Amino acid sequence: MVASTSGAVLAAPDVPTFDVREMFDRRNRYCVCVFVINEGERIVAQLEKMRPLANDFDIIIADGGSTDGSLATDGLERAGVRALLTKTGAGKLGAQMRMALFYALQQGYDGVIVIDGNNKDDPAAIPRFAQALDKGFDHIQGSRFIAQGVAVNTPVSRLLGLKLVHAPLVSLASGFRYTDTTNGFRAYSRRLLEDARVAPFREVFAGYELHYYLAIRAARLGFKVTEVPVTREYPTHGKTPTKISPLKGNATILKALFKACLHRFDPADV
Repeated sequence: MVASTSGAVLAAPDVPTFDVREMFDRRNRYCVCVFVINEGERIVAQLEKMRPLANDFDIIIADGGSTDGSLATDGLERAGVRALLTKTGAGKLGAQMRMALFYALQQGYDGVIVIDGNNKDDPAAIPRFAQALDKGFDHIQGSRFIAQGVAVNTPVSRLLGLKLVHAPLVSLASGFRYTDTTNGFRAYSRRLLEDARVAPFREVFAGYELHYYLAIRAARLGFKVTEVPVTREYPTHGKTPTKISPLKGNATILKALFKACLHRFDPADV
């Protein structure tokens, strides 16, 4: 279903129910989906950075159910946000992704750029993703570790996990050498998301699985895959912005990673 009025509820097979509040109609070829849940001042600061891009990209907030008041409609309107999607169904990040990607396809976008809403990523890289989509790439991974990419204050434990485990496994499983596979700053073409051999709209993608699966599946199926340079900066002081707990969260990520690398999420009937 397509929502054309504020407050409408969308539902589809294997897409969580969600509320929609639209500030204006689609204006651009590509949208930027921002994933948030109780990000507070971080999302406010990030949207301020993104405001200069609002004329060229439709900004869509994909909210997992925030209760901190950071997504008040007046603030979103000032930031040039096109729509606020609020998940009411079950699931975590994967469910938010399915919600956002479904809405983007239903609204007619040719490509979707996705970014976390915790103000770690520099949105100045967004046009690079659009340029790659314009060139026909289908899965574009943002990377801090290629030429012109910048990593600031990356926690050592995360850097080691990425370099020694995550990126090598995803690269091996996909056949494409990825350098920054834990980075959620990415873009997907409509062609990739609509392909029946990919089938991203399945309930099995509830957590972090969909990020890993799409990176692997796109390359394995011969879609055009690339990386573009991005900047990700962790704060110098205070708590690291993350929803991943040290033990249970990392164990969940590793489980999803291994299953994706073993192709356990590939559609059974394709």
